[in-house]
Amino acid sequence: MRVIRNVAVLACTLTLVQVAAAQAAKPVVRVLGTGGTIGSAGGYWTGNATRVPIDQLLKISGIDSVATVETEQFLNVSSSAIGPTRWLELNHRITDLFQQRPDLRGIIVTHGTDTMEETAYFLDLTIGNERPVVVTGSMRPSDMAGADGAANLTSAVRVAVDPAGQGRGTMVMMDDRLFAARDVTKTNSTRVETFQAPERGALAIVDPEGVFYHRKSPGRSTAQFDVGTLTDLPRVDVIYSYAGADSVAIDAVVAAGARGLVIAGVGRGGSTASQGAALRRAQAKGVVVVTSTRTGSGRVPIGTGSAIGSGDLNPQKARVLLMLALSRTNDAAQIRKIFSDNQ
Repeated sequence: MRVIRNVAVLACTLTLVQVAAAQAAKPVVRVLGTGGTIGSAGGYWTGNATRVPIDQLLKISGIDSVATVETEQFLNVSSSAIGPTRWLELNHRITDLFQQRPDLRGIIVTHGTDTMEETAYFLDLTIGNERPVVVTGSMRPSDMAGADGAANLTSAVRVAVDPAGQGRGTMVMMDDRLFAARDVTKTNSTRVETFQAPERGALAIVDPEGVFYHRKSPGRSTAQFDVGTLTDLPRVDVIYSYAGADSVAIDAVVAAGARGLVIAGVGRGGSTASQGAALRRAQAKGVVVVTSTRTGSGRVPIGTGSAIGSGDLNPQKARVLLMLALSRTNDAAQIRKIFSDNQ
């Protein structure tokens, strides 16, 4: 009888050791919550939303079979409250985590969708590590029928632990598709398929069978811009061009201290005669002007003239790149090269 009991104890001990070993063998990811729709519930559509903590959002059936998931409530705000100061804070936190935690396979950031693409592109330009940063969110609050947050989070974890995700910088995971942070933009105010990359398409499709990449990893492991010592970024404003637009907005932001301007131009980057005159006045004062297009896709030639074209970066992405470029130099020729190198 004692022998049987000892065998049972030994079997139980072996099982616990095996379970512990299996848990230890699982890859580890850290999820930084910043708020947004994915972290909202209650009267979301009536302006009376409640905040859902990130650890509650990660109570997803089956996700622990993919990875050991750690959570951190970094912020809990709407995406409209996240801008350059918060970008720098987020960069510093992610950089510290990668330095302090060599065991982390990747980092996931939950984020509101309205400015998600800007935060993601900033991180892509400033995080120097081969391990991926995956930004995700949702178009529907967590307690709404058909909520997409749990699926997006699960897919983001799959991307973060996939060896093929190494060296790809920061990516955006939404609606079963993975996008390069540089390429992606929000194209619809409410639909779950809102995120698209008009000129370049998705990087991969993500489903329960795996992550299926369309392109090879570029093998990136260094940041293009070092922002470790920065506490703020140069002011850059986006000016919209439209029929009959005058010079008031341009003159006002230059007077407010803008060091750079991005023009969301008509067609291939056009603007009115009045705006053109104001831009020349701004350039005479040392303000760097980058021209993009308001059309939603297409290129504006980088060119060789007084203004710099954004290539196929949309106005909000061009602003992010120009802010970082101005943190390094005010020389238009060098900034033109930076834009050329990011095509």
